[in-house]
Amino acid sequence: MTFVAAPLFYFKEKNMAKSGKLSSKDLLKMLNKKAGKDIAFLGDDENPADIKDWIPTGSDWLDAIICRGQKAGIPVGRITEIAGLESSGKSFMAGQIAAAAQKKGIRVIYYDSEQTMTSEFLEKLGCDMDGENAIVIVQPEDVEMVLETIETCLTEDPDTRYLHILDSLAMTPCRADLEKDFNPQGSMAQKPRVLSMGMQKLTVGLNKTQSTFLVLNQLKTNINTSNPMMMLSQPWFTPGGKAIIYAYSLRIWLTGLKGKSTFVEDENGYRVGSEVKVKLEKSKFGTQGRICNFKILWAGERIGIMNEESLLTAIKKSDKISVSGAWYQMEGYDKKFQASKFAELLNTDVSFSKIVHDIIDEEVIRKFENKTGKASDFYDTEEEVVGDQQDPDC
Repeated sequence: MTFVAAPLFYFKEKNMAKSGKLSSKDLLKMLNKKAGKDIAFLGDDENPADIKDWIPTGSDWLDAIICRGQKAGIPVGRITEIAGLESSGKSFMAGQIAAAAQKKGIRVIYYDSEQTMTSEFLEKLGCDMDGENAIVIVQPEDVEMVLETIETCLTEDPDTRYLHILDSLAMTPCRADLEKDFNPQGSMAQKPRVLSMGMQKLTVGLNKTQSTFLVLNQLKTNINTSNPMMMLSQPWFTPGGKAIIYAYSLRIWLTGLKGKSTFVEDENGYRVGSEVKVKLEKSKFGTQGRICNFKILWAGERIGIMNEESLLTAIKKSDKISVSGAWYQMEGYDKKFQASKFAELLNTDVSFSKIVHDIIDEEVIRKFENKTGKASDFYDTEEEVVGDQQDPDC
């Protein structure tokens, strides 16, 4: 008996759907085979771009407004910016985020380009400084060194989750800056180009290894002499150029509260902290423009975000809270309390804490998700900043 080989197109046609086109599964196999690795997936498969974990910021209120429909934090596997005015608490937030990351088993590298970060400061914020997962502090000479170090971690140690914290982008020069004199025109636009290329190279690797890049930056006054009206609509800009803005999944801006003193004083009138307004300038999680505020202590035995105290501000407009003079009454809790005792009750009374967090879930997360609250309660209506902020010197 003689066997005749079937033509190649016979097998191709047999694998095709009745319409004559490749099925989705066959297309998936073909694309992954062509690439030599898994680059494609079906709609009902696990999406590699999905956020699999979050790092708490140290503020429950901020965590509750970052992602629509859930409590979140700094997204793991993405690039996040925390920008603020001077003494607004950027480094304090970064230190608390680093401590929270360590508790999740994430290794932290802190790039201290400002040369001001001390082990004592980080330890006071709760960071592990001498254990097996101790923070590594790097004092980089330039932006390229930071980007190259991150790339080395991604390629040489891909099984370890890292949190890379750059403090700060504004104070980190590029190599071209170091090679020139003090004339700012000499290396204009070099740093934005370096950052643009760096973000292109690192974004995929960060997601694949579930590592995170947290960039601290400065908010600077936008002095636009050619268009004074733009100074009103866009009062701030962040150094580094426009390209890096597109790489951020989340931009958190810290400013002062309008029309009131931002200082926190102790019982003797000494300034021990400040109150900041927090705005999500950019969010890929459906929450752009949302705001909250909290106090940050930077002197005394306790430093960092006053998390518990801020939660009373977050829920005081709820229908479940009533106020009579200096006393508060909360639905489901049979005792009255004063604001000065709120934080203590939150940490010592389990039933009190549960009721408060249930109200946070309803008032801050669910009402926004279901659009049942007043929009003005969630957004910044006093000083809306429109569009991307660009350093005019970049």
